[in-house]
Amino acid sequence: MLSNTLSLIIEIVFTLFGIALIIRAWAYAIRLHPFNPYSQAVIRATNWLVQPVRKVVPAGNRIDYPSIVACWLTAFVCVLLEWFVAFGRFPIAAALLPAVAASVLTVLKWVFNLVLWMTLIQAVLSWVNPLAPIMPVLQTLTAPLLDPIRRILPNLGGLDFSPLVLLILAQIVVRILENFIYSISM
Repeated sequence: MLSNTLSLIIEIVFTLFGIALIIRAWAYAIRLHPFNPYSQAVIRATNWLVQPVRKVVPAGNRIDYPSIVACWLTAFVCVLLEWFVAFGRFPIAAALLPAVAASVLTVLKWVFNLVLWMTLIQAVLSWVNPLAPIMPVLQTLTAPLLDPIRRILPNLGGLDFSPLVLLILAQIVVRILENFIYSISM
């Protein structure tokens, strides 16, 4: 019982921090204004890890490699801690390669969970409060994902089913990644 609770707490804390790192990398890639209050919150929450990584790994022109590496490190520590909670010890050296693979898949799972939640929040807010202050940020972050789907779907007048399609696709990918992570970890 205690190990399940501790594992849940570890998963929640590391997932939230990992998602903040993904948002930081994503905002860098789409050139979201860094003085946006939401960007500032993410930058301040993640700077303690990204700045030391930035000294070793330089940022690219469109890709914030330090944030991606920091996210992978976060996922790797999460996998190791969950292993420790489950088995009472850290994995042996032979199990480190599967832990590395599981942490890469964990980052991908976090990415698609973020896509799922941002799309869902944007869809609900578009019905409830389309003028919410977070809407421009959500639209900027999800537009690169929704626009290709909108070009493929037929025009149904005022109905936009692209968020629904993206939600379904993201959920399918999350399930597949969870199965891969489980098969690697066990």
